[in-house]
Amino acid sequence: MRVHVEITGRVQGVFFRDSCRSEALRRGVSGWVRNTAAGSVEAELEGEDDAVQALVDWCRVGPPFASVTGVSVSPLTPTGESGFEVR
Repeated sequence: MRVHVEITGRVQGVFFRDSCRSEALRRGVSGWVRNTAAGSVEAELEGEDDAVQALVDWCRVGPPFASVTGVSVSPLTPTGESGFEVR
C-alpha cells in the first residue's frame, strides 16, 4: 500500500522528519518526508499494509518534542519505491 500523509501541529524543528525516517527504516517502509511552507510535514509511505499503518499511527504522536494536532491520510497507487528520503 502507499499513502500520502499530512501532519499538522508543532511538527517542524522537533526532529520529526529524521525520526520518521528512522521509524520507516525500522519498519521496512519506503518513501519520503518533508516540511511544507505552511508549517506542516508531509510524507508518502509505501510498504506492507501493517507496516505502513504502524508508521501512520506513529505519525499521530511523532517524536517526543512534537505536538501533533492532525493527521490526514490519502491512498495512492504503489510505485515500487525503495529506500526512504528526507527532503
